[in-house]
This record gives sequence, C-alpha cells and structure tokens, in this order.
Amino acid sequence: MLTTDYKDGSPNWVDLGTPDLDAAAGFYGELLGWDFRAGGEEVGGYGMFHLGGKTVAGGMTVPAVEGPSAWQAYFQTSDTDATAAAVTKAGGTVTVEPMDVMDLGRTAVFADPEGVGFGVWQPRGHTGLGAVTEPGSLCWTELYTGDVAAAARFYGAVLGWEIREMPYEGGAYTMAIPAGGTDEESFAGLVPISMDPIEDTERPYWSLYFEVVDCDATAAKAEESGGKVRLTPVSMEGVGRFAKLADPFGARFTVIASAPASGP
Repeated sequence: MLTTDYKDGSPNWVDLGTPDLDAAAGFYGELLGWDFRAGGEEVGGYGMFHLGGKTVAGGMTVPAVEGPSAWQAYFQTSDTDATAAAVTKAGGTVTVEPMDVMDLGRTAVFADPEGVGFGVWQPRGHTGLGAVTEPGSLCWTELYTGDVAAAARFYGAVLGWEIREMPYEGGAYTMAIPAGGTDEESFAGLVPISMDPIEDTERPYWSLYFEVVDCDATAAKAEESGGKVRLTPVSMEGVGRFAKLADPFGARFTVIASAPASGP
C-alpha cells in the first residue's frame, strides 16, 4: 500500500508529458477533480496538479515530435548519481542525466532494458506527492513487461526492491516492496504484458493507478471528455473494480475503486 512515508525504492512522484498541457489539465480536472498550477520560467513551465490543496502529480509540455504523450513514475532514491550508475551497470540507459531542481531535489530519467521510461527523485525541499491512495490520487503502479524475472532483477539492482509472489487461483502476482519491508508496504506489480490481450507487446510501460469512488462513472466520463476506454470496468475479488483508460492524447493510465481493506 502506498503512503507518503516514502522509502528508497518506492514511488514518490508521477508526471504527465503531453503536447497540449492546457487541454490535458482540463481533461484531468473534469475526470479526477484536479486543478493545475503552471510553473514559471525557472522550471520551464512545469506545473503541478492539485487536489484539495495537496499535490497529486506534475505536468509538462512535450511536443509530439519528441515522443508520445505518457505518464511517468519516479521512485525515491537517497543518491541519484549512484542510481544512475546502477542503471547503466544493470543494462539500462540514462536518458536525462542527474540534475538539481533548484533546492527542491535531484532527479534523473532512465530507460530499463526494455526501453520503459522511469525516473528517480531525491527529495530535499520537496518530498514528493502530497497525497496518495485518496480518491483522485495515485494508489498503485504496475509494470507491463516482456520478462518479469528480468525486470525484477533490474529494478532490484537499481532500486533495491524485494520481490514477493502473491498466489491466486491459477497463478501468482509479482509484487515489489522496499528493502526490508512487509507485504503491506507493496507499491508495484510486475505483469507479463503478453497475458493481457489489450496490451501491445511491443509497448511495455509503467501503468499508474488512480483511486476513484466510482470506476464505471469515471470510465464513462473519460470517454465523454475525449479519452478512450481501453478496458471496460472489471471487478477482481479482494482488489476492486478497475478500468484502463487513455487521455485524449494517448497517455495510458488506470483507475480503480479499491475494495475495502479487510479487517484483522
């Protein structure tokens, strides 16, 4: 379960790269209740999405010629430069070299051996997302990969993850937890992309899950607002009801109305 008590290896930031930041802000505002506050010249117009006064994501303009619209996850590190070196050693690529973001923190962006983008955030003045697991905020991350075992080795070497298997009827779900953590501190799943017929095996990616109160209403709203329902709402016992969506510019994400936590 995600919390804002971030540990090394856990997701502590997400952002959206889109060709039309104003239109995207309108879409997510209608869908999840976010309001967008643009940054100044000192941050290149990079802005923040807020919900109830808490920061829930970042956003920036990425021209279509520079790459497709996409959500990106960032994971906490206490040493961005050491993580960058570990990425290279493990077979990944440094796509944005480590850099300071004023006095807020230090960041870098990478691609894993399959080409899936992700970043790290080393907090200083800015600790990360102000809200998680609440309706309208990030509640889970999931890597769709061509090789779960290889991905587990890579991210374990780079971010110090421990891997646990959660059995279910007919198989097991691979989960990531911070080093020395418990199953209750899990924050990501690793899924064979070939198992999901709606996914393109040539496009592995990190899917971000945002908590919602009503999955069906949110999916319908996304379509009404110019987005796409990639997977109609599905219920999973003990997990909740979720749908895979894409915004009007093709950025993929998932919404979920999580099942209530079971008692002791």
